[in-house]
Amino acid sequence: MKPLHYDNGKSYDVIDICKDYDLNFNKGNAVKYLCRSGKKDDEISDLLKAVEYLEREIQHIRLNR
Repeated sequence: MKPLHYDNGKSYDVIDICKDYDLNFNKGNAVKYLCRSGKKDDEISDLLKAVEYLEREIQHIRLNR
């Protein structure tokens, strides 16, 4: 049984979207935290985690150009 903050009431989950778009770990986690933000006690914390994963991905891209 998945936690309530992951339940979107649909027949698909965030991981399905991430797979369909072939997102890597950092991008997938950013999407995950954005989708679940506002469903737990601390919305800002989830949004900041999404930003953190985006910053990690940006740094990775910059270092590997």
